[in-house]
Amino acid sequence: MFENVLYQNAVKNLASNLHNNMLPNSILFSGPASSGKLTCALELARVLSCQGNGKVRGDWNCTCPSCLKNKALVSQNLLITGPKNCFLEIAASRETFLSALTQNKPYLQAANYLFVRSVRKLTSRFNPVFYEGEDNIQKISALIQPIDQILEDLDPLKISEQYKNGKIDVEQITKLADELLSLCEKLETSSMKASILISHIRNASKWAQYTAVEGKKVLIIENADKMNDSSRNALLKILEEPPENMIFILTTERKSAIMPTILSRVRNYTFSERSIEQESTVIERIFHSEKKCSINEYLYEYLPVGKEKLEDLSEKFLESINNSRLLDFEELSKEANDFKPLVLFQMFLEKLFENGKKRIRTEGYQRQNILYGEKQIFLLKKVQECYESVTIYNQTPSRALQKLAGDLL
Repeated sequence: MFENVLYQNAVKNLASNLHNNMLPNSILFSGPASSGKLTCALELARVLSCQGNGKVRGDWNCTCPSCLKNKALVSQNLLITGPKNCFLEIAASRETFLSALTQNKPYLQAANYLFVRSVRKLTSRFNPVFYEGEDNIQKISALIQPIDQILEDLDPLKISEQYKNGKIDVEQITKLADELLSLCEKLETSSMKASILISHIRNASKWAQYTAVEGKKVLIIENADKMNDSSRNALLKILEEPPENMIFILTTERKSAIMPTILSRVRNYTFSERSIEQESTVIERIFHSEKKCSINEYLYEYLPVGKEKLEDLSEKFLESINNSRLLDFEELSKEANDFKPLVLFQMFLEKLFENGKKRIRTEGYQRQNILYGEKQIFLLKKVQECYESVTIYNQTPSRALQKLAGDLL
């Protein structure tokens, strides 16, 4: 178990706790981005539901029904919530899968699972359990249904059987993979929220009370620091008296942002930052690429707009503020591919804030312009409001940027 979580000592402590039946009901995985926290959480969920058909309970090659469901991320014992940009991993996994398919690579099934799982890491966050009683469930279902249909057609066991019998249609599979990527981008851009909703916590809490048919139920709350006070309090309530058959796994890149009363009720496992060499090994192991770079840099290659372009556009935005003139925000948005996938908008605003801070510190900018007069805290507040207006209130990026410019002028 945990063979896919490389270069992290935390898994040794976790495996030891499992072996000695000392695993608590509430867990926190803390550490930098792309350090294997979600991978470890998903593997732990699989192990906890394993029926033991392998030589060792929880063995990665176990073929028990529960392990097969968990590998495909369709287990009814598992829920995943929390904001996350999933598109780049899906795009990279698609490339790995299609490359293995067209080049007859021996790791085709593994690449197939990689692609399917990357998609379900996104769709799992829209499980009907979270949306019980909400009006927008029909809109989300309309996006999820065609994704689920394609995932059935790309099921790794089905693809392997077709490949074995020489009946595989590469052209059709490629078409399905392309369509799937497009649908996932639409789902993430239109429906992913920037914070964890209290309704999701409450609905997951109800789900947690139902007894699992076998094994343990697992709720993974990714980026758990992105909760407002009401969501935190709702989570705290159930963590105080967790159901016996339930495991809560929280992940965060900012442990300090987790409410102290929640920290007191979870056992923390710390994930460390890996070296470039180690991350290159992870890339080779997962994506079968020989590129020597960090995981984030590798994934950024699948952006439709490069980081340099986003840097230029952020400078263009700041220059327009400095010169007290408004841009054509529709045109700026088009240059950024209409900020699709949504991670582009997040990266643009991060660049905007970084470059804005530099200008604030520059002695040459001493004009009465509010961007430079109110310092970093004002800029940060307005950038956050701009991001939330898109991710929470569904405003278009161009309109949100127009409002941001007006606030900063």
